[in-house]
Amino acid sequence: QVQLVESGGGLVQAGGSLRLSCAASVNIFSISVMGWYRQAPGKQRELVAIITRGGSRNYADAVKGRVTISRDNTKNTVYLQMNSLKPEDTAVYYCYAASDYWGQGTQVTVSS
Repeated sequence: QVQLVESGGGLVQAGGSLRLSCAASVNIFSISVMGWYRQAPGKQRELVAIITRGGSRNYADAVKGRVTISRDNTKNTVYLQMNSLKPEDTAVYYCYAASDYWGQGTQVTVSS
């Protein structure tokens, strides 16, 4: 069983930055893929970014160039650095760990 706890969400103005953290209850080195998804009101949950155990990264087109995912195996934590935030980035952001473990979500609100 893997427990994931997100933090770092909040309210920020357009153009600002936030760093989300996802702390896992287990050694994340053993987890093949971790990532971040988001769900805006009235929309389906969508991929933001994923990172593999080997360090390979994949980003959604909507956030490429503005977002960086990283993992610190010594702290069992995955991060999502978000820059140049836009109002359309407003959503609940969920941490994901393979296979099929989810955090409770953290709200990100970007004001125009």
